[in-house]
Amino acid sequence: MGKGLEGKRIVIAGSRKTEEMSAIIEKQGGTALVRPLQGTVFLAEEEVGSEIKELISTQVDWVIFTTGIGTEALVETAGKLGIKEDFLQVIQHAKVAVRGYKTFAALKKLGVTPAATDDDGTTAGLIRALDKEDLVNKRVAVQLHGEKAPALMAFLDKKGAEVQCLLPYRHHAPEEETVGKLLNEVLNKEVDVVCFTTAIQVRSLFDYAKQTGRTEELLSAFTASTLAGAVGKVTAEALTEEGVTRMVVPELERMGAMIMELSRFYKELN
Repeated sequence: MGKGLEGKRIVIAGSRKTEEMSAIIEKQGGTALVRPLQGTVFLAEEEVGSEIKELISTQVDWVIFTTGIGTEALVETAGKLGIKEDFLQVIQHAKVAVRGYKTFAALKKLGVTPAATDDDGTTAGLIRALDKEDLVNKRVAVQLHGEKAPALMAFLDKKGAEVQCLLPYRHHAPEEETVGKLLNEVLNKEVDVVCFTTAIQVRSLFDYAKQTGRTEELLSAFTASTLAGAVGKVTAEALTEEGVTRMVVPELERMGAMIMELSRFYKELN
């Protein structure tokens, strides 16, 4: 049996380890194209410092944490501002909800036991855990990681919560030229697969498609010609929220595992 990606043009939408990933794709017979959709993510200490101070001054009923690194960044920033104990007191007096095992581990180090946790590492799992809670007129602080989490925000709005966002990390958009080039390549059937490694990359492509009035064309392309690859559950969830139904997701949440899963997919298809 030949190489699974023989003759396939595979897009890497991330910006990290692209040479390593390109080598794996080429070893499987494919052609790697790097189209970074992430831009840059940076720690915004000054902005999040103001958000932490607001959180402390107003008090909250719930605090929702969605990433381990973001949780740690909030604690570190509060420490630099000399308000770490005040911040931890807010968390300890509020009910806490958590998405993901890394986030759970970060809070465990702080001695915080969540009142609600997801059952599968996804935002949908977190929403299921919170669905039975009465959030009407409750003040809810949500830690995000550069990604808008539209499903979670819509859920909280529907539940009648008053939401404050905590964004320790901010996102700079990718080069518009790169996003536009990839969108055209997908619509013109010039690429076979787009490999997404974060939810932000998914949002970047679909936000650009919405701005240019080509969302339906993009969804049609992902249904009929171009396959979406998602490195893990959270990235796959973002694709699902945007309307993509046809995708390959590896059990092991690693880029290399996704490429090997794509290779298997095409071998079985042939």
